[in-house]
Amino acid sequence: MGDSAGSAALPPDGDTTPDPLPESGPKHGEPAARTALVLTAVCLSQLIVVLDISVVNVALPEISRDLGFSPGMLSWVVNAYTLVFGGLLLLGGRLADLFGHRRVMAAGLLLFAVASLLGGFAQTPAQLIAARAGQGLAGAVLAPIGLTVIMVTFAEGPARSKAVGTWAAVAASGSALGVLAGGLLTDLLGWRWVLFINVPLVAVTLPIALASVRDRNSGERPRLDLPGAILGTAAMTALVYGVLDTERHPWDSPRTLSVLALAALLGIAFVRWESRCAAPIVRLGIFGSRTVSVSNVNALLVGAATVTGFFLASLHLQNVLGYSPLEAGAAFLPFCFGAMAGSIAGMRLVKTVDRRILIIGGLLLASAGMAWFSALDPSSTFTGGFLGPSLVASVGIGLSMVTNTYMGTSGVAPREAGLASGLLNASRQCGGSIGLAVLSTIAVSTTRSAEESGTGTLEALSTGYGHAFLVTGGLTLAAALLTALMIPRDRAEAAPVAD
Repeated sequence: MGDSAGSAALPPDGDTTPDPLPESGPKHGEPAARTALVLTAVCLSQLIVVLDISVVNVALPEISRDLGFSPGMLSWVVNAYTLVFGGLLLLGGRLADLFGHRRVMAAGLLLFAVASLLGGFAQTPAQLIAARAGQGLAGAVLAPIGLTVIMVTFAEGPARSKAVGTWAAVAASGSALGVLAGGLLTDLLGWRWVLFINVPLVAVTLPIALASVRDRNSGERPRLDLPGAILGTAAMTALVYGVLDTERHPWDSPRTLSVLALAALLGIAFVRWESRCAAPIVRLGIFGSRTVSVSNVNALLVGAATVTGFFLASLHLQNVLGYSPLEAGAAFLPFCFGAMAGSIAGMRLVKTVDRRILIIGGLLLASAGMAWFSALDPSSTFTGGFLGPSLVASVGIGLSMVTNTYMGTSGVAPREAGLASGLLNASRQCGGSIGLAVLSTIAVSTTRSAEESGTGTLEALSTGYGHAFLVTGGLTLAAALLTALMIPRDRAEAAPVAD
């Protein structure tokens, strides 16, 4: 990997970080203990981010009763985090490149702790929603840093494959762990602890990050493409908000269409500005790499399938099968183990097996597992109904996620590490937000139609969830087909793309 890709389009930030040595593990002379601490810090940071996407879901009924949320406002406990997180991810990825990994990670962790404390002590709905928005901002800063730090700390080869695999295992299993943790904390300590739990996590992570992660050595003042940052953030925010707001305003309503049209106009303006800017926040030439483009589309599709899948599965367990929050959380343990197993397998195979085959195989498993969930009904048991699809889908997600993440970042120059990881995270998050809104609409409309035809309440709910599960299976199947068609054999990794 060299610096040729996009160096002319990037600001002269004085980066003196040497390129990693090929196949030699960590950079020459780096102590193994420090690189282990680096990996620990980025994995813990990623765990904090992904936990907070799902940890509050099972606590929502208790939050509503305690703080007096109206039904229409309760969803914004989740949406406030998602909106800010998704809207600011691209900016967060670029901040790490410009201002230094160590200081940006420390700032993100501290902000996460403060916002979590404020949320845990919230006395009104507005206070909690504001705190969740603060967590979303911190998450947008933290999420891209993990891959960025891995790319500049570990050289191309087995060491980086192992590091990316470990990071991806945390990302793949974190949402399921969030559901489990949310059920445990809500049942045993109360809903406020789904927010307070971040404080001890930050207290452990921050000293490790400060001791191991290094800033860039820059003798010049960093420059940021401010117009590009504003346009990109506004476009992402408008898109995510427009989709999320379909809970209150239908897709064909003037309000929704206006917001989505605004998002499209801002997106066009962003692309035009970036194509002409000398130091863009997103160098559009990076998408000239087929592997980068395909990996981001895959992240979008799989993000839509997995985020929606967790949501639907949690609802089915509680609303149809009558599980308590604690029981529903425990039911996701096999998913966690399966995702870890798939990630470990991907980590070990990624350097010896064609990555195209690994991604396609993992996505086909994920598709089969997601579609299998559609067979759940009110008479399903855990072992006879939920366990099988959980294991199949989770192994496939873990396997494909590791390999897709590696493919989407390994062909990128070190100076654009934050950009590449920010794009992948933004694609995954936007996919999750859009998928959740669209598939929730499908589930609700299908349930309503079933009830109108005389189907019982539980059967109607199960039918609605089942139709949405079939769509999640279709999304992961589409990602598998895209990879098969667009990525040639033995070319899963491309060289950096020059301007």
